Amino acid sequence: MADAYEPSTPDYRLDGFQAATAQIEDDFSSVTFSDDQFVPLSEHHSADGRESHLLMYDRSAIWDVPGTAAYVTLHIARDVEQGTFDFASERHPVVPLAQNWLIRRGCPSELAEVSNQHGPRPADGLTARLEDLLRTNPGDRYEVLDHYTDNPCSFDFGVEVRTLVYDSHQDSAPAPYRLFLEETTKDLRSYTVREGAFTSAEEADTWVMERESPLPLAPAPQGAAGRRTSAARARSTVTGDGLALPPAPVSPPRPAAGPAPTRSRGGTR
Repeated sequence: MADAYEPSTPDYRLDGFQAATAQIEDDFSSVTFSDDQFVPLSEHHSADGRESHLLMYDRSAIWDVPGTAAYVTLHIARDVEQGTFDFASERHPVVPLAQNWLIRRGCPSELAEVSNQHGPRPADGLTARLEDLLRTNPGDRYEVLDHYTDNPCSFDFGVEVRTLVYDSHQDSAPAPYRLFLEETTKDLRSYTVREGAFTSAEEADTWVMERESPLPLAPAPQGAAGRRTSAARARSTVTGDGLALPPAPVSPPRPAAGPAPTRSRGGTR
């Protein structure tokens, strides 16, 4: 598997440009310090040469604080006339949140799709639907509160990413704290995403720590989206721990997690 993740060099397209200020130069150097460990997943460069949007997987995230998010987004804005650039960057625990960040900064949604075809594939329709909700974040309903990436660096265990959000949608009012649980199989061939519903962040944290009951699945929303969710759940096979592990991939793959653990600063444990 290692050769599949040998990264190519990210294409920043900054030849002939310099940072607009010394602080921007320092910040850019800090963000890209270990970019020889970045695996480019998608890139978009505007036709006028003024903007670039990049999504990358950082294999060196495991060298940071345990739980650190491994996906890095970069939006570069160039002043073509002045020959200078500015940028914004952020880390994300899962690909759909990274794509949402890029789209909100002007990247065409279809060009934010992952082009690197290596890695595990979504296991079922419910996984694809939940990822689409995070990617589009309709009505800005989700506010990310915390996240934690747990990669045990062992072929005996899969990778788990927990993202805690507050859902402001009226249908979620009884249990607005939502835990999106992404689980990649230990063979790195597929992954599932499931959404748990909790009345408080503390309740979600308790579930994560104790795991004494199945993930309390969120009720399906009303309308067409709810019918699609119900149908996707009905096609799922529930395992002994109460998490669905359905059969076949239905959407493009996203990159596999790297070779060792990552956890976010202060992440949900």
